[in-house]
Amino acid sequence: MASVFGLPFMQRALIAIALLAVAAAIVGVFINFRELEFVSDGLVHAVFPGLVVGSLIGGPAGLLPGAVAAAVLAALLFTLLGRSGSSPARSVGARDAGIAVVLTGLFSLGIVLVSRSESYVSQLQELLFGRILTVTSAQLWQIAVVACFAIAIVLVTRRAQLFRAFDPAGFEAAGFSGFRTDLALNVSVALLVVAGVQALGVLMVVAILVVPVAVARLLTSRLALLAPVAALVTLAAGAAGLWGSFEWSLRGSVSASPGAMIVLSLVALYGVAAAGAVLLRRSGRGERTGARA
Repeated sequence: MASVFGLPFMQRALIAIALLAVAAAIVGVFINFRELEFVSDGLVHAVFPGLVVGSLIGGPAGLLPGAVAAAVLAALLFTLLGRSGSSPARSVGARDAGIAVVLTGLFSLGIVLVSRSESYVSQLQELLFGRILTVTSAQLWQIAVVACFAIAIVLVTRRAQLFRAFDPAGFEAAGFSGFRTDLALNVSVALLVVAGVQALGVLMVVAILVVPVAVARLLTSRLALLAPVAALVTLAAGAAGLWGSFEWSLRGSVSASPGAMIVLSLVALYGVAAAGAVLLRRSGRGERTGARA
């Protein structure tokens, strides 16, 4: 493994994963607390047409501006959708239905736009699954800057985010603005999508936003440890996925997608953590039963 990551392009790929791991862990904690996993999925897919338009207009250099514009507009739209409805239950239902409509509509629009290109298949594959092994030093700086903006927004509004997550009624009674708080989180998620989409692609970004924090919550109940554990989970899965993809492609006849291998590694870690949590609960019940007897 040391020899594999001694290669320059593998080093850049691992650095990209490390940058995304830290940012996704911090933002992902608030996504998990606010139960906004579906919103995050919607934002990921809503960025797709922006990527396509940016690519058609400016080539590779137009990907980032197009993605940023689409991400900010989608964050604003999803925040407005989340404010619809007179009751909490109705609001959640209206939000999810609206997001589903926007998600499918924008994603289909992106497919139609990208199909106009002569290199339709290869370009679509790059946008959907990323190209982590061809990340350049300039793209690493772009990922770092955009990820820092996403982290900064979440950290500045962290008290309001936690208040809204754990006591929505108290949050409203205290006079906090739900719209500004929701918009801040949605924008940070959208920016993180922009940061990760060039490396991992549209379909893989949502995994690093959702799965690592889910694994962390199975491993620890301490709030201060959730983000560090989630970041380590992403970094471990990233290293395993990159190494596995490299070895499989080198020794076998299959060219394994690094992004897909990273996501599979994340899912495997979640399965191990979930199984371990079940065994610990059963063991704890058995010990309490034995003590009572």
